[in-house]
Amino acid sequence: MRNVKRSIGTYLVIFAVVLSLSMMLRSMAGGSEVKEIKFSEFATHLEKGSYESVNITDRRLTGTKKDGSKEVAYSPSLVEISYLEERVINPMLESGKLELDSDPPKSEYTLLNILPTLLMVMAMGFLFYFMMSQGGNKQAFQFGKNRARLYKSDAKSITFKDVAGLEEEKVELSEIVDFLKNPAKYTKLGARIPKGVLLVGQPGTGKTYISRACAGEAGVPFFTISGSDFVEMFVGVGASRVRDLFNEAKKNAPCIVFIDEIDAVGRRRGAGLGGGNDEREQTLNQLLVEMDGFDGNLGIIILAATNRPDVLDPALLRPGRFDRQVVIGMPDIKAREEIFRLYTANKPLGDDVSPEILAKRTPGFSPADIENLINEAALLTARRNGTKIRMDEIEEATTKVMAGPQKKSRVISDAEKRLTAYHEAGHAIVMRATPGSDPVHQITIIPRGMAGGFTMWLPEEDRFFETKGHMINNIKHLLGGRVAEELKLDDISTGASNDLERATDIARQMITKYGFSEKLGPVSFSTSDEVFLGRDFSTRQNYSEEVASEVDHEIRALLEKCYAETRELLKENDEAFERVAQALLLVETLDGDQFERLFTGEITPEGVKAEIDSELKEIESRNKQEAEESRRIAMQEQEEQRKKMREELERLKAAADRADERDVVSFDVDDKDPK
Repeated sequence: MRNVKRSIGTYLVIFAVVLSLSMMLRSMAGGSEVKEIKFSEFATHLEKGSYESVNITDRRLTGTKKDGSKEVAYSPSLVEISYLEERVINPMLESGKLELDSDPPKSEYTLLNILPTLLMVMAMGFLFYFMMSQGGNKQAFQFGKNRARLYKSDAKSITFKDVAGLEEEKVELSEIVDFLKNPAKYTKLGARIPKGVLLVGQPGTGKTYISRACAGEAGVPFFTISGSDFVEMFVGVGASRVRDLFNEAKKNAPCIVFIDEIDAVGRRRGAGLGGGNDEREQTLNQLLVEMDGFDGNLGIIILAATNRPDVLDPALLRPGRFDRQVVIGMPDIKAREEIFRLYTANKPLGDDVSPEILAKRTPGFSPADIENLINEAALLTARRNGTKIRMDEIEEATTKVMAGPQKKSRVISDAEKRLTAYHEAGHAIVMRATPGSDPVHQITIIPRGMAGGFTMWLPEEDRFFETKGHMINNIKHLLGGRVAEELKLDDISTGASNDLERATDIARQMITKYGFSEKLGPVSFSTSDEVFLGRDFSTRQNYSEEVASEVDHEIRALLEKCYAETRELLKENDEAFERVAQALLLVETLDGDQFERLFTGEITPEGVKAEIDSELKEIESRNKQEAEESRRIAMQEQEEQRKKMREELERLKAAADRADERDVVSFDVDDKDPK
């Protein structure tokens, strides 16, 4: 290594010397270079008689002065040169004041001008060649090498035991694992294991995680690469990387190759934007050839993940390539409970925290959302120097993940605070007063994210289908804020803009997608596919303008009907409405139990404030105790660490003393007289 550094330093010195020499030669050549001036200046010097001779070559004029120096100018057009010849040059030639140089101008220092650049190019080329030969940047020409990361199976590999909430998906993939472990069991019967399995699901559902678990369960190498890693700006690089990936897989067979976000390279070919023979299509063609070309008995299984299966090329999905699709959906309440148990197994939880409660309070959460929620709760606990994650932190983390962090420092006027209180109280009252609605979980007028406040409701059970009545209830909930402003305030605000947008979207889906309109009947006027530029250029309207007008009329009629019913609900529950709004102005945040007691009149806004103040004092006292306990534990750990260090130093000192004693004894023995 030292020799390599010395040689690199030597060549750097040589390069610096060559560079200095080149600059010196260039400066020497610069003294004899022809000076370029403007055409107007050249004409002025010519009229003054500054030149002894002049040369005209096309649009280039070169004048030679008495001291031998030269000046050159370029005319914008030949017409100006002709005018200059007729007016100035020809009279001066006739009078003998000027000579015409018929030979083209020659450079006396052509080699001297080229030599510095030539030396620099040679030096840089030699230095680059030296670095390449030393292995300094051998990857510079390895564009065609694949970028897949290889994970070897070991004791720390992820297995199906580490995957929670995907029982059916694990059963589907267990055949892949069994084939990789016992291929003879299938080949004896003439069975062919699927060459490719496509994992389809929303982001964060665990597609990559279960793929690694599949490889760990089988105990085989695991190649992982992103679909975007194949395509580069250089032509042919993607296809070369595909070939190299499969060659590496064959060397490590049996193995699993996982391609994440395969839609980046596997989008359908044909109509759309871009040429029909672009780099991505060449990469896709090579991928199709490799998947169909390698022998199924080699033990190479292709797993791929995407959340847009509708944009994939049909040739990629045919039997023989990706001939099995495994849909990984959002976890239900039972799966969420298992996921919470998995992610909280190594975390200290308070006595009030249970996975069952957490699963009920997080409908629609993906495994990635749950992991993020637990991590946020742990960070909040560390922020208060706590020793255990309590339900308070998990509640705050849930709200933070769903709506964003609190913005208590934002200055809000009393008028805006009152507007927000009545707006959110309107949402909550409509939910509570509408039969069949989901229960209210939390109401707050503290700004979070882009919202000035929000009302959170949680379904009592997972819902996989929506009914007409439930969708109408949702429209009423969303309109509750605007109606509340209209009833209780002098003017309405823009705070309900998002509510109106969502309510209109639900109404449009009811009319155009689900056939809930009595007038239009059970007819769907929409397509479920999104616009994809590889196939479409815009959305297609599959109904006439007359029907479109009727659709708009039905949407408006549905919204107006819900608006009127919402107004009546708030008027009927005006006393409860006022209690909830006043309580929000006092305490800013209400939980589901406090809201329910306010709605029924069991407690007053002042009573809620007294309860919350008492709870805050208890929480503050408990936080102080936990903080003191945390500091005590930290000091104890530091003391134990210092004790271990002292013991280690004493042990090392004793060992050194014993070594010195052995050296002294050995020296005395050697110095004894051999006689």
